[in-house]
Amino acid sequence: MADIQRVVTGKVRLSFVNVFKPRPPMNGQQGDPKYSVTVLLPKSDTATKAKLDAAVEAAAQEGVHKKWQGERPPKLSVPIHDGDGVRENGDPFGPECKGCWVFTASSKDQPGIVDAACEAIMNQSDVYSGCYGRVSFRAYPYDAAGKRGIGFGLGNVQKLEDGEPLAAGQVSADRDFGSEIDPITGEPKA
Repeated sequence: MADIQRVVTGKVRLSFVNVFKPRPPMNGQQGDPKYSVTVLLPKSDTATKAKLDAAVEAAAQEGVHKKWQGERPPKLSVPIHDGDGVRENGDPFGPECKGCWVFTASSKDQPGIVDAACEAIMNQSDVYSGCYGRVSFRAYPYDAAGKRGIGFGLGNVQKLEDGEPLAAGQVSADRDFGSEIDPITGEPKA
């Protein structure tokens, strides 16, 4: 019997990639370090979005029976966000998120990391924010610190192809120092 809560995406773009080393919680939050990746799912991939929605609903049903004492929370926290909208804090998503559904999957256990031929990737620089791949994860219900919702437990990551690296606020060295920049003044050549 298939596990409807387990999803393998179609081709997605990876962002905030922490799959080789676990990252401690941010903003002073408590908890164990986790491996994680933020997934940018193109809105055109309606098949994967349908699987996501079904996994979230199945996890919510599990939560009603196993975590939430028989009641679905009136405001269920769901990890899927519209990249054309705004973050929970009101800030807009970055331009790389436009036209995408955005979600993060994480785990205390390191995911399997493979290339397009399913060969293990050992070089950490091969999997980076901006490359394209596929991600597997499982939707699960949680009830922690007074918040009830659905989380995505990271399974495995498959890199399919390279992409333009995503670096918040950074530009490439070529753009700063390339042949179009005057080495004396640092200004673009006329």
